[in-house]
Amino acid sequence: MTKSEERARQAERSIIKKFRRELWCRFTKAVRDYELIRDGDKIAVCISGGKDSMLMAKLFQELYRHGRRNFELVFLVMNPGYNEANYQRILDNAELLQVPVTVFQSQIFDIVSDGESSPCYLCARMRRGFLYNKARELGCSKIALGHHYDDVIETILMGMLYGGQIQTMMPKLHSVNFEGMELIRPLYLIREQDIIRWASYNDLHFIRCACRFTKKVEMAGEAAKTGSKREDVKRLIRRLAEADPVIESNIFKSVENVNLHTIIAYKKDGIRHHFLDDYDG
Repeated sequence: MTKSEERARQAERSIIKKFRRELWCRFTKAVRDYELIRDGDKIAVCISGGKDSMLMAKLFQELYRHGRRNFELVFLVMNPGYNEANYQRILDNAELLQVPVTVFQSQIFDIVSDGESSPCYLCARMRRGFLYNKARELGCSKIALGHHYDDVIETILMGMLYGGQIQTMMPKLHSVNFEGMELIRPLYLIREQDIIRWASYNDLHFIRCACRFTKKVEMAGEAAKTGSKREDVKRLIRRLAEADPVIESNIFKSVENVNLHTIIAYKKDGIRHHFLDDYDG
């Protein structure tokens, strides 16, 4: 066994053994509880090059090896215009971890960089559309994205504080624009800190943001972070959790325990319902 093969095996063993409770059990719980995989699924595991998506790829490989082989996997990497160093890091890590990636090209970064002072939102929407399209072309029925538990609770709080709404990042959803396709989030119950611990334990180094703007952001340092609403919310949650650790789980559970009798109004299928509609009925 080569040194590279041994490192890949170590990363795999650590998922099942050292980080079993934090990673493997929470991954399989999400798959089971949210019914993320059905017989005959062909899943495009979308790899951006960061720690989250690479861990997700390894978790899927382990599930396929040790679970029911009732599904197929494609490990999909889109190159939307990464700088050469970031692109090579993705390929190197995939080779190191023995993840057989399928790569396709797009020019998203060129498109969103024209006239967009903050292109991240548009970029995310376009990336998802390209991923859906390529996945469907490859015969896939689902795409899997690497959003984790911390992304979920941050999204809930951001919606309240900056959007004036109660909503969450769903564990799975049907695509609106690509009929018959679904998006699933298998890392839904996994904490970001545990992903960081897994990467550190295995001496794995991933890019923080696989795009040409990464270097600019890193050079700007904390000044760039200050303007990020998600970073602000992340810091707020961290401070609250230091005072009371139950805060994080309460944010997560808040969208599971909604009592419609105590809600002023809500929307369903685009229709707004108000408590006065049947107050005296």
